[in-house]
Amino acid sequence: MHAAQIVKVKKPLEIEELDVPEPRGSEVLIRVKSAGVCHSDIHLWEGGYEGPGGKFLKTTDRGVKYPLTPGHEVAGIIDSIGEKAEGFVKKERVLVFPWIGEGLCPACRVGEENLCDKPRSLGVYQNGGYAEYVLVPSYKYLVKLGNMDTDTSAPLSCAGITAYSAVKNAHLKPADNVVIVGAGGLGLMAIQLAKAVTGARIISLDIDDKKLKVAKLNGADSIVNSKSENVKKSIMELTEDLGVDAVIDFVNGSKTVETDMTILRRRARIVLVGLFGGALQLNLVSMPTKAYKIVGSYTGSITDMIELVSLAKRKVIKPVISNKFSLNQATKALTMLRDGKIAGRGIINP
Repeated sequence: MHAAQIVKVKKPLEIEELDVPEPRGSEVLIRVKSAGVCHSDIHLWEGGYEGPGGKFLKTTDRGVKYPLTPGHEVAGIIDSIGEKAEGFVKKERVLVFPWIGEGLCPACRVGEENLCDKPRSLGVYQNGGYAEYVLVPSYKYLVKLGNMDTDTSAPLSCAGITAYSAVKNAHLKPADNVVIVGAGGLGLMAIQLAKAVTGARIISLDIDDKKLKVAKLNGADSIVNSKSENVKKSIMELTEDLGVDAVIDFVNGSKTVETDMTILRRRARIVLVGLFGGALQLNLVSMPTKAYKIVGSYTGSITDMIELVSLAKRKVIKPVISNKFSLNQATKALTMLRDGKIAGRGIINP
């Protein structure tokens, strides 16, 4: 089979010829129809993240090994199944849960494998979906799609559950004002989910007017361009000088979080999701006196994904797919996403 692999960081992905895996036991082999292109793939491609003080945090220090086939948003068709796999048959359309744990840590034991102490995530720690086939370690990581489109389904396994989990962690109520930072694939999904599930008033914040227009079409009540507007002034005008009840930050860089902290009302929650990186200096006195809550939110559970597929089947939510690529265009896809040229979600169709 063909796979687009990161062989050397910051170098174009290479199309490699690999053996097609043979599923054994509970394993299932999926013929990949759609693989989402995610910002996390860029960090793998670049070899790390920005840490405090500009320090570069290497992916290899986290246990990532190269060469690696990235791609953790995977939807496809069952090609073959191991002898112990149950509940699925060949040619079924499925969505793959990629956030696989080692199964024994406290998080895994309560169904939160995405927060495992020793993760084995597909497309991160083992080969993923930028390939014609992907081997899933167990049938329990599959969710049936029925007749759902694989292109719009694939992002549910990362962009979808990450946004869904973040909205849950914000504990929004119908009377709340929430700022959603970033109007890319995750931000747009969060806008749809917050609108459908919480009823909160949504303010979309981004630096790109085109993306903000898309955010408005997807349910944002108000939009603010943080590049051309005074963010604090605009937010205070929209909230009667009170500030917002919550911020969900899908960028999570030093500058965005510094801005986030200036628009919070007392008792506000700030949910940090993105992996842009950097550092933040806090006014420690204001933390208790204003009772702020800062929460980190990382992907989501398989239960979240099952709930999302149900919402998508009922057309409550729908990922915005803006670009499609072939397997040999994987480097182009990552480059366009890095440069901010993909408005919704890019999909690779192997």
